[in-house]
Amino acid sequence: MAKKEVPAPRQTTINEQPRLHQRAGEIQAYGTVSHGLPLELEEPVRLEMTEQLNLLLADTMTLRDLYKKSHWQVAGPTFYQLHLLFDKHYGEQVEIVDEIAERIQLLGGVSLAMAADVAETTRIERPPRGREEVPVQISRLLDAHQIIIGHCRQLARRASDLGDDGTNDMVVSGVLRANELQVWFLSEHLVDVPLVHAEEPRARKAG
Repeated sequence: MAKKEVPAPRQTTINEQPRLHQRAGEIQAYGTVSHGLPLELEEPVRLEMTEQLNLLLADTMTLRDLYKKSHWQVAGPTFYQLHLLFDKHYGEQVEIVDEIAERIQLLGGVSLAMAADVAETTRIERPPRGREEVPVQISRLLDAHQIIIGHCRQLARRASDLGDDGTNDMVVSGVLRANELQVWFLSEHLVDVPLVHAEEPRARKAG
């Protein structure tokens, strides 16, 4: 009877060298949603919502960065107040960005992430690299907020119509209201009122 050969034990050698420069194909393509999630939302709904949320994400990431640019480059007698306000709003937009991106992933989509992709997608006007005056900085921020707020209202209604209550709630509670509040704080800095001496109302000219 032939003697049965016993396989030699596998040698497991630990190699501390990191495996660098790895590349592989994508595990999910952008613009698709994963299947079989128990969300009670049909694939066409999730496709539409993730597309719209990525557009909102791109604009929000642009606004976030516009706040940081303004924080760094602000100048003038209101420097201290606006330097702090811009940074506060930047931090709040950072949280909004994360909330939108997580909602996209939760719906089975793929969120935008890289600056080049954001720049190709956003509808917010690109500012110059150099410094601008405070009224221009604030006006740019308000214009960006207006784009986001308008999209939020449309997206919230559409999400409600499609039965995506989670997206509706996030857009209204997490994005729209925060942007509305920031608009109020910004816009008050553009009101032309006296700082020291009150002015008498100017007499109306006779018609």
